[in-house]
Amino acid sequence: MITGAVLGSPIAHSLSPTLHRGAYKFLGIEGSYSAIEVHSGSLQEFFSSNQDNFDYFSLTMPLKEEALSLGVEIDDIATRIQSANTLVKISGKWRLTSTDGSGLIAALSFAGFDSFKSVLILGAGGTARAIAGALDTRSESIHVLGRSGNRESALSQSVQSAEFRYIPWNSTLDFNDYDLVINTTPAGAADLLAEGLSAPLKPALFDVLYKPWPTVLASKWVDSGALVINGLELLLYQGIDQLSLVLEDSLDRTDLAPHLRGLLKS
Repeated sequence: MITGAVLGSPIAHSLSPTLHRGAYKFLGIEGSYSAIEVHSGSLQEFFSSNQDNFDYFSLTMPLKEEALSLGVEIDDIATRIQSANTLVKISGKWRLTSTDGSGLIAALSFAGFDSFKSVLILGAGGTARAIAGALDTRSESIHVLGRSGNRESALSQSVQSAEFRYIPWNSTLDFNDYDLVINTTPAGAADLLAEGLSAPLKPALFDVLYKPWPTVLASKWVDSGALVINGLELLLYQGIDQLSLVLEDSLDRTDLAPHLRGLLKS
């Protein structure tokens, strides 16, 4: 019996329960998975009280950075990007890691992308750092459009091979200078950027949000005729990678991914 939950705030909109319960059923595994509201500053108390009752937790905003202070083992990936979306019990010990990066790479591969000359990431939080780290060896340059100047150092540490540049949020830039634009900002944060867009747009947009959908930014991008990748793809693949950690076995995505994609879109 596997017991898991997604933690964060707000959490009512999360499709993680649909994803993980669907995977249990498809794989013939007995398990339970719920969505639990855990506010910023409350993760340590929740974890201390509930760690014996669960096998793993999926972490979303605003807990991806707070989780690093839990006092559990942190793997190299989470240490490098200073962000974690997975808290899993392996051989009786709790461990922090992130599957956001591996999930992104898998989602991009499914869409037909493997490498880039230039990538622009909108936002500078934990998800942005995971994405920057994952694309470090797959893009010649990675630029981040950030709303907070104190995030630059952490982001630069996530990028070790690619040319890195941190751009203040109000800067004027041309999206067509990039092969791929990835939006990691909360709902509504990129709306003003969308208002300034003009067709035609060339790069693909990967918007990690999936609810509400479409976002204002995604709608503008579609209207311009450019490709948009829905955040459900990231949710799908990072969730499969989480389950691989829980089961301590790499899951075959051949049949599982299409099945779960159908559940998420239904």
